[in-house]
Amino acid sequence: MSEVVPDGGTWRIGAREGVALSARWWRWVWSAPEGCDPVRDATGRHAALNQPEDLWFLAGTYGGRVVRRCEVPSGRPLFFPVLNRQHAFEYSREPAAMPVARAEAHLNGVPLPLEEFQGVFRSPLWVRRHSWGLWGAVAPLSPGGYVLEIRADSGRGFRVDTTYHLTVV
Repeated sequence: MSEVVPDGGTWRIGAREGVALSARWWRWVWSAPEGCDPVRDATGRHAALNQPEDLWFLAGTYGGRVVRRCEVPSGRPLFFPVLNRQHAFEYSREPAAMPVARAEAHLNGVPLPLEEFQGVFRSPLWVRRHSWGLWGAVAPLSPGGYVLEIRADSGRGFRVDTTYHLTVV
């Protein structure tokens, strides 16, 4: 993870690395077997499925409120969407950003910086896709319990309200 630099417990991610990580996140979501979609997972029971060795992805939602519990291995940074979307080039040659009226993430009550990344990547079937999102990242955490709260609102009826109860082991 070449451009990721520790900064007071958060990770500051460069644009190139952010686009690459967001593409990896989408491939991670798509790698889930039927019935185990981490974005639809309301409890966190599928959180460990197909995780990469070098970091830990947390799922977003398709909107609404969700509370998840999961164990995270120590030594891995976290990467997660606050708001995000993707689409094929056939839909549009330009990336489609989502309007943002509010977007925030807090770890144990401490606000986390969010970064906007947009770029082009290839799906598992080699279809060119645009990706846009506001993302959060956290440096590897010490063993223990943490609460990650993610809140966002497009201002047009789409809302995200996600709470993760993380146990780092």
